[in-house]
Amino acid sequence: MRQNPARRAALLDGAIEVLAREGSRGLTLRAVDTQAEVPKGTTTNYFANRAELLAQVMQRIQERLTPDESQLADTMSEKPSVELVATLLKQLLARMRADRSSWLALMELRLEATRRPELSAELTRFFAGQLDGNISFHLGAGLPGDRISVVLLYFAMVGLIVDDLTVPELLEPYAVDELIEEMAKRMLPAAD
Repeated sequence: MRQNPARRAALLDGAIEVLAREGSRGLTLRAVDTQAEVPKGTTTNYFANRAELLAQVMQRIQERLTPDESQLADTMSEKPSVELVATLLKQLLARMRADRSSWLALMELRLEATRRPELSAELTRFFAGQLDGNISFHLGAGLPGDRISVVLLYFAMVGLIVDDLTVPELLEPYAVDELIEEMAKRMLPAAD
Protein backbone atom coordinates (compact mmCIF):
# COMPACT_ATOMS: atom_id res chain seq x y z
CA MET A 1 0.00 0.00 0.00
CA ARG A 2 1.13 3.53 -0.75
CA GLN A 3 2.27 5.77 2.09
CA ASN A 4 2.06 9.38 0.86
CA PRO A 5 0.29 10.99 3.89
CA ALA A 6 -0.99 14.01 1.95
CA ARG A 7 -2.47 11.81 -0.79
CA ARG A 8 -3.99 9.46 1.81
CA ALA A 9 -5.62 12.44 3.59
CA ALA A 10 -6.96 13.76 0.26
CA LEU A 11 -8.48 10.35 -0.50
CA LEU A 12 -10.06 10.12 2.95
CA ASP A 13 -11.42 13.66 2.60
CA GLY A 14 -12.81 12.63 -0.78
CA ALA A 15 -14.47 9.60 0.81
CA ILE A 16 -16.04 11.82 3.47
CA GLU A 17 -17.47 14.11 0.80
CA VAL A 18 -18.85 11.16 -1.18
CA LEU A 19 -20.45 9.68 1.95
CA ALA A 20 -21.98 13.03 2.90
CA ARG A 21 -23.33 13.70 -0.58
CA GLU A 22 -24.30 10.26 -1.88
CA GLY A 23 -24.51 7.99 1.14
CA SER A 24 -22.77 4.72 1.74
CA ARG A 25 -24.13 3.12 -1.42
CA GLY A 26 -22.44 5.81 -3.48
CA LEU A 27 -19.10 5.23 -1.79
CA THR A 28 -16.98 3.30 -4.24
CA LEU A 29 -13.24 3.38 -4.68
CA ARG A 30 -13.78 4.91 -8.11
CA ALA A 31 -16.07 7.62 -6.67
CA VAL A 32 -13.33 8.51 -4.19
CA ASP A 33 -10.81 8.76 -7.04
CA THR A 34 -13.15 11.13 -8.86
CA GLN A 35 -13.88 13.26 -5.78
CA ALA A 36 -10.19 13.50 -4.86
CA GLU A 37 -9.33 14.31 -8.49
CA VAL A 38 -6.71 11.59 -8.74
CA PRO A 39 -6.10 8.99 -11.46
CA LYS A 40 -8.43 5.99 -11.49
CA GLY A 41 -7.13 3.21 -9.29
CA THR A 42 -5.35 5.52 -6.84
CA THR A 43 -7.69 4.69 -3.95
CA THR A 44 -7.09 0.99 -4.55
CA ASN A 45 -3.36 1.63 -4.15
CA TYR A 46 -3.95 3.09 -0.67
CA PHE A 47 -6.76 0.93 0.71
CA ALA A 48 -7.02 -2.83 0.29
CA ASN A 49 -10.82 -2.72 0.28
CA ARG A 50 -13.87 -0.66 1.19
CA ALA A 51 -13.89 -1.89 4.80
CA GLU A 52 -10.34 -0.61 5.34
CA LEU A 53 -11.31 2.70 3.74
CA LEU A 54 -14.32 3.06 6.06
CA ALA A 55 -12.22 2.33 9.16
CA GLN A 56 -9.72 5.00 8.18
CA VAL A 57 -12.52 7.44 7.29
CA MET A 58 -13.63 7.31 10.92
CA GLN A 59 -10.15 8.25 12.08
CA ARG A 60 -9.95 11.07 9.53
CA ILE A 61 -13.31 12.42 10.70
CA GLN A 62 -11.98 12.41 14.26
CA GLU A 63 -8.95 14.43 13.10
CA ARG A 64 -11.17 16.91 11.26
CA LEU A 65 -13.55 17.38 14.18
CA THR A 66 -10.96 17.64 16.96
CA PRO A 67 -10.97 21.19 18.31
CA ASP A 68 -8.06 23.46 17.53
CA GLU A 69 -5.62 23.15 20.44
CA SER A 70 -5.04 26.88 20.83
CA GLN A 71 -8.76 27.70 20.76
CA LEU A 72 -9.43 24.95 23.29
CA ALA A 73 -6.61 26.23 25.51
CA ASP A 74 -8.09 29.74 25.37
CA THR A 75 -11.54 28.42 26.25
CA MET A 76 -10.20 26.25 29.07
CA SER A 77 -8.40 29.22 30.65
CA GLU A 78 -11.77 30.09 32.18
CA LYS A 79 -12.77 28.80 35.61
CA PRO A 80 -14.66 25.47 35.39
CA SER A 81 -18.39 26.23 35.47
CA VAL A 82 -21.73 25.38 33.92
CA GLU A 83 -21.21 28.41 31.65
CA LEU A 84 -17.88 27.01 30.45
CA VAL A 85 -19.55 23.70 29.62
CA ALA A 86 -22.20 25.59 27.62
CA THR A 87 -19.42 27.42 25.76
CA LEU A 88 -17.75 24.10 24.91
CA LEU A 89 -21.06 22.71 23.64
CA LYS A 90 -21.66 25.80 21.50
CA GLN A 91 -18.17 25.39 20.05
CA LEU A 92 -19.00 21.75 19.25
CA LEU A 93 -22.10 22.87 17.35
CA ALA A 94 -20.05 25.51 15.52
CA ARG A 95 -17.49 22.85 14.47
CA MET A 96 -20.33 20.67 13.19
CA ARG A 97 -21.73 23.54 11.15
CA ALA A 98 -18.27 24.32 9.77
CA ASP A 99 -17.69 20.70 8.71
CA ARG A 100 -21.15 19.32 7.94
CA SER A 101 -19.67 16.73 5.60
CA SER A 102 -17.88 14.94 8.43
CA TRP A 103 -21.03 14.76 10.53
CA LEU A 104 -23.17 13.63 7.60
CA ALA A 105 -20.57 10.98 6.77
CA LEU A 106 -20.75 9.73 10.36
CA MET A 107 -24.53 9.54 10.08
CA GLU A 108 -24.17 7.53 6.88
CA LEU A 109 -21.75 5.19 8.63
CA ARG A 110 -24.27 4.74 11.45
CA LEU A 111 -26.93 3.76 8.93
CA GLU A 112 -24.56 1.42 7.09
CA ALA A 113 -23.63 -0.19 10.41
CA THR A 114 -27.24 -1.35 10.85
CA ARG A 115 -26.69 -3.60 7.81
CA ARG A 116 -23.07 -4.62 8.37
CA PRO A 117 -22.17 -6.18 11.75
CA GLU A 118 -18.40 -5.75 11.21
CA LEU A 119 -18.89 -2.01 10.66
CA SER A 120 -21.23 -1.86 13.64
CA ALA A 121 -18.51 -3.29 15.87
CA GLU A 122 -15.92 -0.83 14.50
CA LEU A 123 -18.30 2.13 14.83
CA THR A 124 -19.26 1.11 18.36
CA ARG A 125 -15.56 1.08 19.34
CA PHE A 126 -15.10 4.46 17.65
CA PHE A 127 -18.03 6.13 19.44
CA ALA A 128 -17.21 4.45 22.75
CA GLY A 129 -13.71 5.91 22.47
CA GLN A 130 -15.16 9.33 21.69
CA LEU A 131 -17.54 9.18 24.64
CA ASP A 132 -14.84 7.93 27.02
CA GLY A 133 -12.57 10.73 25.80
CA ASN A 134 -15.30 13.30 26.45
CA ILE A 135 -15.89 11.94 29.94
CA SER A 136 -12.17 11.94 30.75
CA PHE A 137 -11.73 15.47 29.43
CA HIS A 138 -14.75 16.77 31.35
CA LEU A 139 -13.84 15.18 34.65
CA GLY A 140 -10.11 15.85 34.24
CA ALA A 141 -10.80 19.54 33.62
CA GLY A 142 -12.79 19.76 36.84
CA LEU A 143 -15.96 20.75 35.02
CA PRO A 144 -19.19 20.41 37.01
CA GLY A 145 -21.07 17.14 36.93
CA ASP A 146 -20.20 13.49 36.94
CA ARG A 147 -19.87 10.71 34.39
CA ILE A 148 -23.65 10.39 33.94
CA SER A 149 -23.97 14.16 33.43
CA VAL A 150 -21.47 13.97 30.58
CA VAL A 151 -23.28 11.01 29.03
CA LEU A 152 -26.60 12.91 29.20
CA LEU A 153 -25.03 15.98 27.60
CA TYR A 154 -23.51 13.78 24.90
CA PHE A 155 -26.84 12.22 23.95
CA ALA A 156 -28.64 15.58 24.08
CA MET A 157 -26.03 17.16 21.80
CA VAL A 158 -26.15 14.23 19.37
CA GLY A 159 -29.91 14.77 19.07
CA LEU A 160 -29.49 18.50 18.56
CA ILE A 161 -26.79 17.94 15.94
CA VAL A 162 -28.85 15.34 14.06
CA ASP A 163 -31.80 17.76 13.90
CA ASP A 164 -29.54 20.63 12.87
CA LEU A 165 -28.15 18.48 10.04
CA THR A 166 -31.40 16.94 8.85
CA VAL A 167 -34.32 19.21 9.80
CA PRO A 168 -32.80 22.59 10.68
CA GLU A 169 -36.20 24.24 10.28
CA LEU A 170 -37.27 22.42 13.44
CA LEU A 171 -34.76 24.49 15.41
CA GLU A 172 -35.60 27.83 13.78
CA PRO A 173 -38.17 28.90 16.39
CA TYR A 174 -35.57 28.45 19.13
CA ALA A 175 -32.42 30.32 20.05
CA VAL A 176 -30.07 27.35 19.91
CA ASP A 177 -27.39 29.00 22.05
CA GLU A 178 -29.99 29.60 24.76
CA LEU A 179 -31.15 25.97 24.49
CA ILE A 180 -27.59 24.80 25.00
CA GLU A 181 -27.14 27.10 28.00
CA GLU A 182 -30.39 25.82 29.53
CA MET A 183 -29.42 22.20 28.82
CA ALA A 184 -26.14 22.69 30.68
CA LYS A 185 -27.90 24.39 33.60
CA ARG A 186 -30.49 21.64 33.92
CA MET A 187 -28.12 18.70 33.53
CA LEU A 188 -25.25 19.92 35.66
CA PRO A 189 -25.20 20.75 39.37
CA ALA A 190 -25.07 24.40 40.34
CA ALA A 191 -21.67 25.71 41.44
CA ASP A 192 -21.06 25.80 45.16
